[in-house]
Amino acid sequence: MPIKVEDYYAPATFQKMKAFADQHETPFVVIDTATIDKAYDDLRAGFDFAKVYYAVKANPAVEIIELLKDKGSNFDIASIYELERVMGCGVGPERISYGNTIKKAKDIRLFFEKGVRMFATDSEADLRNIAKAAPGSKIYVRILTEGSTTADWPLSRKFGCQTDMAMDLLILARQLGLVPYGVSFHVGSQQRDISVWDAAIAKVKVIFERLKEEDGIELKMINMGGGFPANYITRTNSLETYAEEIIRFLKDDFGDDLPEIILEPGRSLISNAGILVSEVVLVARKSRTAVERWVYTDVGLFSGLIETMGEAIKFPIYTEKKGEMEEVVIAGPTCDSADIMYENYKYGLPLNLASGDRLYWLSTGAYTTSYSAVEFNGFPPLKAYYL
Repeated sequence: MPIKVEDYYAPATFQKMKAFADQHETPFVVIDTATIDKAYDDLRAGFDFAKVYYAVKANPAVEIIELLKDKGSNFDIASIYELERVMGCGVGPERISYGNTIKKAKDIRLFFEKGVRMFATDSEADLRNIAKAAPGSKIYVRILTEGSTTADWPLSRKFGCQTDMAMDLLILARQLGLVPYGVSFHVGSQQRDISVWDAAIAKVKVIFERLKEEDGIELKMINMGGGFPANYITRTNSLETYAEEIIRFLKDDFGDDLPEIILEPGRSLISNAGILVSEVVLVARKSRTAVERWVYTDVGLFSGLIETMGEAIKFPIYTEKKGEMEEVVIAGPTCDSADIMYENYKYGLPLNLASGDRLYWLSTGAYTTSYSAVEFNGFPPLKAYYL
């Protein structure tokens, strides 16, 4: 079935973005900041009691940081480079969390010197580094969660620790002169199963109760990470449904007197605002009897579409060409055989698609520019324009 643009963008929004795109050479991504503005408002409406910490890694553009800063957002930072970018936009340290659990001691010290006082951790070695380089800071421990089979982009293996270790770390934090402040989790990016939040919140509840009863530590905060959906081919529930269900899970475990709640959205705020525009370089078959065509584009895995690795994220692809459809393999332009976006998942594109035609990759505002290679095969980073 051909992609219907109206399922993803208001007609006026798409026409505005396309009119701009028609004036520029591919490949590039064009991002509508008004869509980000509305997405932020929608998230705040759904979770009016929560603090939003935008995950800068999703798209670190100054235009986005300044927009969200002016709307009152806080910022989840993963590196000293993101810190420099965000503080350069006038964001104060009280609005910043160092959310990466893998960090150098000298970087912790720099964050502390800049005034940041809230740090994530999931290991003893990191916690001891924080105690030395950022004394007296607030600590939240990231726990492992389930959900890897239902998230399009799982995040549960590299980060986090088991519940018993999380409690040990929070106890040690107090002993080291830090403030054991809370617990964080991330159920996986583009998480389609809302029930995984229920299981994660239940784990957090156990930690809160046991630390208070057995060790006199009263935690104050739950960082629920991200995971909220963008609008890709595989559809999800609405954000309103996510909010209603997650709030119900929170109140089932914590009642009406909720701890401080932090959200770290990235994809859900930014993805639907972007369209990546590419050009067909070649259309070819591998043999005289081949039943499928290969469509090569001027954008690929290494120029912004790394999330198609393993065919994890299935972006909607629109073309103005009409007519009979045929299943294709879609690949990028580089001299690397891994640069294939979709081979097993069969996209249908028109039989009359040809070199020079444009493909519009919808919902590509997040994790495209920030994942784009600097100079693989000499290709420059993916260009971005903000309307």
